[in-house]
Amino acid sequence: MVDEKHVVFYSAKYDRRAKAERALVVAKAQDLITSPGKYSRATAYGAAGYIKNLKFDKKTGEVLDTGTALLLDMDKIREEELYDGFYMIVTSEMDESDGWVIDSYRGLWRIEDSFRVIKDEFDARPVFVSTPEHIDAHFLVCFNSLIIARLLELTTGRKYSIAKMLETLGKAECTYLQLNFYLFDYTDEVLDDLGAIYGIDFSKRVRGLGEIKNILASTKK
Repeated sequence: MVDEKHVVFYSAKYDRRAKAERALVVAKAQDLITSPGKYSRATAYGAAGYIKNLKFDKKTGEVLDTGTALLLDMDKIREEELYDGFYMIVTSEMDESDGWVIDSYRGLWRIEDSFRVIKDEFDARPVFVSTPEHIDAHFLVCFNSLIIARLLELTTGRKYSIAKMLETLGKAECTYLQLNFYLFDYTDEVLDDLGAIYGIDFSKRVRGLGEIKNILASTKK
C-alpha cells in the first residue's frame, strides 16, 4: 500500500490554452457537419468526438449518410469547459507542502528539455565508446556543457535558445592573417549581447595573439 496525496490547482494560462485548442477542434467539427464528404475516419480525428449521430463505413472510413442529422454535442463541450484550467497531481510525497508539489510539477518540463538539449545539441547519443571510463567521460562532458549552456541562457535572460547560442558560438571563428594577427569575420546580436555581459568586444575584427591570450586568461579568473 502506498499513501497518495492529491493536489488540485487552477491555472489561468492552461484555462486559456484549453479553450483555444477546443475552439479549433469544434470549428473542425462544425465544418464536418456542414461538409461531411470532405472527411473520413482518419481526417475527422478529434472533431468526431464532438458530433452526435456520426457513423463511418467500417471498410472505407467514409462518413455514412444515416438519414439522421449530424449535431454538435454541446453537452460534452459544456462538461469539458467545467474543468478548463484545473490540474490534479497525485504524489506519494505526503510531507511536502502543496506549493512544493506544484512547483516541482511545473519544473518537470525543464528536466525533459535538458535531456532533449543533451541529445540533440550535444550529440550525447549514439555513444561511440564502449569502456565504462570512456562512457562516464562522454556524459560528464555533455552534462558540463549543459551547465555552461544553461548559465549562458540565464545571463542573457533566456532571450536566445541554447541551439541559437551554440550556432552562433560555432561560427565565432578566426582566420590567421600574418605576424600573429587574426581576423574574426563573424558577429551577430547573440555575440553582441554576450560581449556586453562578459566585457568582450566581438565587433572588433582584427586581434593580436597577445590580446586573444589575455581574453582567454581572463575567463579563468
